[in-house]
Formats: sequence, structure tokens, C-alpha cells
Amino acid sequence: MRSVQRQVMTCAPRVAALVLWLALRASEASAQPVHPTPTVASGPRAAWMPTEADVAPSDVSHRAEARLALALRRDRPASDASLDAVSPWYAPPLSALVPGMGQGLLRQQRGIVYLVAEGYLILRALGSQRDARRERDAYREIARTVARESFGEDRPDAAWEYYERLQYVLESGAFNRTPGAALSPETDPATFNGSIWRLARETFWRDPDVAPDPGSSEYQSALAFYERRAVGESFRWSWRDAQLEQDLYRQTIDRSNDASRQARQMVGLLLANHALSLVDAYVSVRLRVFGETDGASRRVGVAGQLPLPGPFR
Repeated sequence: MRSVQRQVMTCAPRVAALVLWLALRASEASAQPVHPTPTVASGPRAAWMPTEADVAPSDVSHRAEARLALALRRDRPASDASLDAVSPWYAPPLSALVPGMGQGLLRQQRGIVYLVAEGYLILRALGSQRDARRERDAYREIARTVARESFGEDRPDAAWEYYERLQYVLESGAFNRTPGAALSPETDPATFNGSIWRLARETFWRDPDVAPDPGSSEYQSALAFYERRAVGESFRWSWRDAQLEQDLYRQTIDRSNDASRQARQMVGLLLANHALSLVDAYVSVRLRVFGETDGASRRVGVAGQLPLPGPFR
């Protein structure tokens, strides 16, 4: 299962690149001139589309500019009056909200690519989150029924740091070696609590192997340090004689971490899909320059200047 997930994550950048390539190909295909028959509509809001007779100045560079404007104008059907009547300024925000929606408003077929990618990434993110929760419940159950089974019926769940310690430390050790009496910390440094008490002595005592007076500030500071960091009786554990179960516990945690990491990656790709759709719609709207005057026809096009060599200017 983990190898399949790694292969999928390795292919994710390639899939994203393929989606982008398909979008660019769709854009190029829609930009090819189809040489429609020029139509002339009547009325103050009639759409105007330049023809070769209208845009054929004698200057070569101007003629190249006019042909570029004519080719870009043909990207939209001349009969599509809805796009001429409405300036789609809200296409980019719609694409940011739902990828592909702005492209659909602009009659661009590549919008379906963004929409399909959105659905796929959402399903992958939800599936990864579900797997992470399942594996989390599994490793908690292993810890509860194996490592903590011998330490009473009250075995509450803890924070992630607690379960992380169980991967590497064989047993926790006792919190108080003399129950019912004054606190006597665990002294075995091979256990988790014993290592905490050793660290407390090294931090606050002049000599960690020579105990100061129990009433001294050194001893009380070390004791307070131990109480804050040691594992209480309700959270004691031991993997002694259960090495196979501890290995299974580690593997389950690894699977949970992989699923959580994959879910975060899917969320990142979702955000990238929203951003790409937003930029695409914004560029498309910017290329569609709308101008309108009262009582006159409206012309839609993009003007540019081609850098021609000196003899052809």
C-alpha cells in the first residue's frame, strides 16, 4: 500500500504538468482562425468584427498588427452576443471560488480540465484523511491493549508526543516508587521516567550522583522538573516481551504519518489548481478588451506591434 501511495505521489507532478499542457493545447486550438463569414448587425449595440478590407493599410507593420487583432478577435464567435453584452469582470473571482467556472463563463473548453482536477484532488484528500484517522485509531488501540494493558483499566488517550515516545522507549517506568508516601522518582535511566529524573539531577544538582538535602532549593527544583515531564501512573507502558507488537505499532504510525502527509499535499495541489484557474481567467479577461460608446458600434480586439526589421518598416 505504501509503495502504491509513493508511486501516486511521484506521478502527481506529471499529472499536473499534463493538465497544464492540455489546457494550453485547448487554448491554442480555440485560438485557430476559422475564417467565418463577416456579418454585419444593425443597432447601436451591434458587434463589429474587422475584415481584411477594413484593416489593410499600406504600411507592412500596421498590416501585421491588424492581422494579429483579426486572429485574436476570431477566438470568439461573432454571433455570441452574450459575451459582447456583458463584461466578465467576475470571471476570475468565480475561478478562484470554483476552478473552471470562470472559463465556462468565457466559453473556454479547458474549464472542464480545472473542474475535473478539482474533483479528483478533493476525493484524494478526503481518502487520505480517512486513512490517516483509521491508522491513528489502530496504533492507539495497539498501545492500549498491549503496552498499557498491565497498568489498570483507566487508560485515557493522550497527545501525539506520548505515542511518539512509545516508538523508541521500551517502558515508561514508575512515576512514584513509593506509592502513598512522598514522591520518590524512578531511578532506572533505561526507562523514560528514569531518564527524566537523571536530566533533572544534571540540570539542578551540583553533582547528579550526590543528592542534596530534600528540603533544599536544588532538590525541590529537580523534583518539580520531574513532576512536569514524567509520565503518570495512568499512562505507564511497557513493551517487554512484546517486540513484534512494538514493530507493528511503529509501522502503523508510519502509515498514519504518510496518509496525513499525502492529505496535506492534496490540499496544496487544490490551492494551486484554484490559483492557476484564477490566473488563467484573469489573463483571458485582460485579453478581451471591451470598449463602448453611446450610439456607436463596439469594437473588440487586441492591438499589438510586431518588431519588424528596418527594411520592412
